[in-house]
Amino acid sequence: MNIQKTTTFIFLVAIAALIVGLSSCDRVSQVIQPTTPQMQEPSEEISIGVVLPLAGRLTESFGIPISQGFELALNEINAAQPSGGKLKFIIENDHGTVEGAVAAFNKLIHQDGVSVILGPATSSQTEEAFAVAQENQVVAISPTSAARGLSAIGNYVFRVALTTDVLTPSGIEATHTKLGYQQAATLYDEADLFSTDADAAVQEVLAANGVEVLITETFQGGDTDFSEQLTRIHALDPDVIFVSSLPPEKPGILTQGHQLGISAPFIVRTLTGADVEAAGVAAEGAMTFIGWGAAIDTPGNQAFVQNYSAKYGIEPNNYAARSYATLHILAAAIMNAQSADSDSIREALANIKDLDTILGKFSFDTNGDAVYDAKVLIVKDGELVLFE
Repeated sequence: MNIQKTTTFIFLVAIAALIVGLSSCDRVSQVIQPTTPQMQEPSEEISIGVVLPLAGRLTESFGIPISQGFELALNEINAAQPSGGKLKFIIENDHGTVEGAVAAFNKLIHQDGVSVILGPATSSQTEEAFAVAQENQVVAISPTSAARGLSAIGNYVFRVALTTDVLTPSGIEATHTKLGYQQAATLYDEADLFSTDADAAVQEVLAANGVEVLITETFQGGDTDFSEQLTRIHALDPDVIFVSSLPPEKPGILTQGHQLGISAPFIVRTLTGADVEAAGVAAEGAMTFIGWGAAIDTPGNQAFVQNYSAKYGIEPNNYAARSYATLHILAAAIMNAQSADSDSIREALANIKDLDTILGKFSFDTNGDAVYDAKVLIVKDGELVLFE
């Protein structure tokens, strides 16, 4: 099934106007109205909530690429189907905090009466916000959260990112088979749910493969100096170093490791092109376990990369790709449901099987977690390419 050809809904998000408006208040809700000539009556619109970190520490790494991925998908869907039902977006800025995400979900549900919410971005936010959605029987889809178990909160919540228990075993199997590492070090953000869960998954799989973990070091999101942790790791001379972190800290870890003369390869969850560019030569040879890559030949992926790059002047990252795919997946579900009712949309999402997306053949499992092929990428000559 090709959802870009079949969906009947139009999206439009005015990202630049939203970000400017956010600068003057703590939390701004902005309703984006379609501006196409085929404007329908408001009664025919379906309100979709969108929860993003459009201010704070995660704006550059999560908020902007997710917003751009949404916007590109909206424009493509609009061009493919210029008539039919309309979706109206109600956007809430969660400031990248758990409290902000919960407040945004409550506002969208109890004041705006939405039946579907896209977001939030991080696993720490998702754990709390998903509980709000489930309690109120509102569908929620996070494009990016990946800690284990969060979709099991209930049957109204779904995720598009591959979870740590899916990516970690396949990634370690591929890299361990080729590199033969026997001793490892791990470094993770102890204040972030995704990072703590990812590190736990790494240690479980390493133990199962007979790899000794020499040392585990921690930091907290927002830290900029990792030299003490990396110095202790360097002294033990591990074969490989696993890093579990949110985006802002990744380039600094790679750069400081390079400055200390660490030669062991880094394996970093969800390393993006922006991370590689920021770290420069320090990123060379780093690997990542990921669900999407610009070099992957999945349905429509190369067109997505080209169109995104032409529009925004930069290659898309994994977060942009997942948000782009999320909108297309939701559009297919709403079309199949033929209803704006949350129960109908929930059932349609649960029944999506082998849908053609830029992520590959996409399905949801019984818990509402994504099923598609995992990938391992490596940085070569400053580019993320397939690890082979």
